[in-house]
Amino acid sequence: MEKPIVSSDTDTDQVSRFIETGVYRFSDPNVVFIDPVRILNGSYSHYQVSPNSYYSRFFQSKLNPNPNPNPNVIETEIHSIKKRKRNNKKKSSSSSNNKPQLLNEREVIAEQRHNEVRPMLLKAHEALMKQTQLLHVIENLTSVSSRADESRKGGGDSLSFVELGNVWQSSLYQITLRNLNDADRYSEQSLVPAFNNLVMNDTGDDIEAEFLDRFYVLPRDSRFYMLTSFYLFSLIVVKSDLKQIHNLIPAESGCGFNLIVIDPPWENASAYQKSMYPTLPNRYFLTIPIKQLAHKQGALVALWVTNREKLRSFVEKELFPTWNVTYVSTFYWLKVKADGLLVSDLDLFHHRPYECLLLGYCQGEESDSNYLSRLVPLVESKVIMSIPGDFSRKPPVGDFLLEHAPCVKPGRFIELFAREMNAGWLSWGNEPLRFQESKHFSRT
Repeated sequence: MEKPIVSSDTDTDQVSRFIETGVYRFSDPNVVFIDPVRILNGSYSHYQVSPNSYYSRFFQSKLNPNPNPNPNVIETEIHSIKKRKRNNKKKSSSSSNNKPQLLNEREVIAEQRHNEVRPMLLKAHEALMKQTQLLHVIENLTSVSSRADESRKGGGDSLSFVELGNVWQSSLYQITLRNLNDADRYSEQSLVPAFNNLVMNDTGDDIEAEFLDRFYVLPRDSRFYMLTSFYLFSLIVVKSDLKQIHNLIPAESGCGFNLIVIDPPWENASAYQKSMYPTLPNRYFLTIPIKQLAHKQGALVALWVTNREKLRSFVEKELFPTWNVTYVSTFYWLKVKADGLLVSDLDLFHHRPYECLLLGYCQGEESDSNYLSRLVPLVESKVIMSIPGDFSRKPPVGDFLLEHAPCVKPGRFIELFAREMNAGWLSWGNEPLRFQESKHFSRT
């Protein structure tokens, strides 16, 4: 007779810490499971991120679909489903003819990379599936009561900052910032340009913002720079974007950033992805002035990439060298569903259930050749597991990187191509308010 699995006190303690912090640490120090909602909530005092909003993709009831679906998204989803069916027929036909599908040179290298990390990812996932207490908590992540503040939701669908930034009136749009006092009443407010302007919440508390009859939440000590859209790929638009990022280069290198996270809109042939946000040619990213943005003591650079070998090769051979970044480590984001199972088969070639965060150091003006030896060393690889949020929304990993950044107090952190905000960070991109709308929050 099989003995029942009994959770140890250590497991119980870890689950308690997870409920408090959003981070579950396994016996292997290089494996963690996180709840992005709990981690993000550390940036707010009067608000909390709504679990139902964040996890809508994987917890949404099939009996209660989105009441206001986007027709464009539906059309692209239908197109994708039909395309997959056609591809499956082709594969089925190939299988019946017993003709093995040959991989090209890049695909062979990609498969080799996958096989190298596969045992580590499997071991991490097996560790998760053994934690029954944790799995029970994960299954109920959206059961926490979270009532959105209906008075602050605004009307209609969410605004498209990409489209708004692409019209000639974009420079005229203004956003209203409102500070709250202890009684949750507005104590003061200011009106500032919304685009191509550094908008700051330099208080130690959340503030509310109103833009075109919608309400947004800005965490404490945060700032954003929302640029006019790079939706069109003309040379003029690209130059305009680069001019805006050059505006963030500090006048003194001692005021540079010691942690730079980048989530580029990589070029992709996916029709569905293009319907969600505009992408850019890979060579565009070569001109991002990472070295000028870095602090004089150096910076840790974290770059999100897909599993396409063409892209990995571009980063290793061209992008990092151009940025003067020395590669050090890779973090793997392993995506799971509410029941703990992987979102797709681990060996599914074009849809791996993980993404990579490449980490490297950019040497500063005043850092010597031994500066890396004085930093908290990064492990060669780390696995971070979580349930994904909205399409292409990355989990908050900043807390795992801070201790490895060059020790500068107070630290300065920036996320490029950001779609949300965090306390203590500057968010730069054409939609940094994407997930800051009040409908994604509940009042505490």
